[in-house]
Amino acid sequence: MSKETAVYTHGHHESVLRSHRWRTALNSASYLIGELRPGMAVLDVGCGPGTITADLAALVAPGRVTAVDITDDILGQAAEVAAERGLENIGFATADVHALDFPDDSFDIVHAHQVLQHVGDPVRALSEMRRVCRPGGIVAARDSDYAAMTWFPEVAGLTEWQELYGRVARANGGEPDAGRRLLSWARQAGFTDITPTAAAWCFATPESRAWWSSLWADRTTASVYAKLAMEGGHARAEQLTEIAAAWRTWGEQDDAWFMVPHGEVMCRA
Repeated sequence: MSKETAVYTHGHHESVLRSHRWRTALNSASYLIGELRPGMAVLDVGCGPGTITADLAALVAPGRVTAVDITDDILGQAAEVAAERGLENIGFATADVHALDFPDDSFDIVHAHQVLQHVGDPVRALSEMRRVCRPGGIVAARDSDYAAMTWFPEVAGLTEWQELYGRVARANGGEPDAGRRLLSWARQAGFTDITPTAAAWCFATPESRAWWSSLWADRTTASVYAKLAMEGGHARAEQLTEIAAAWRTWGEQDDAWFMVPHGEVMCRA
């Protein structure tokens, strides 16, 4: 597998999109919001189903957001979100972040949420994002860090899940602990004016932990991740079933708590 041909570990199963559609600019890009201005041109890399994209478009209107992802199918879902919100300032295109099909200095803001952990060469990806960003503009990236995720109460199956996910993601050419590496990658990409930060999602209310545990239970047995785990020899079907059951058991605990930490970088081009 070449550095540029990493496999997207999650795929676009309903259980994955259930998580992605929950994301907003407020809960997933708050570190960037203060930099957005009406009239800006924004590139949203790896837009997924487009909920963050739509928020960005509303914040920079009458400016324009260009949303890119690797498949037409997911872009179609993002376009539906834009249409539902009545947003006409979003364009969509398929793209590979390692070789963006845009001229130099095209955008004021280039944004990527939960993308660099899945690409084969994150430094090259950041270099491309820098190339298409105008001088003085901002390249912003945010990624979770799987090894730093933590929870209570201790459930043995979740520890197995954490270790298994890391093996599968790395076998696919990605880096699941991307959050802690963003600053290093940005420096390697040539940025010198970098603001590194961190933030976290927390799932601890009855509603949020039920939602989080259910989607991961489903993802563990029914998504592309499950298929890759078995085909790669990382787990057997019965192991995945046991891990899914552990997720549901954790989610039923009255004192269950789960934290997903993220690294963030804002890089001035």
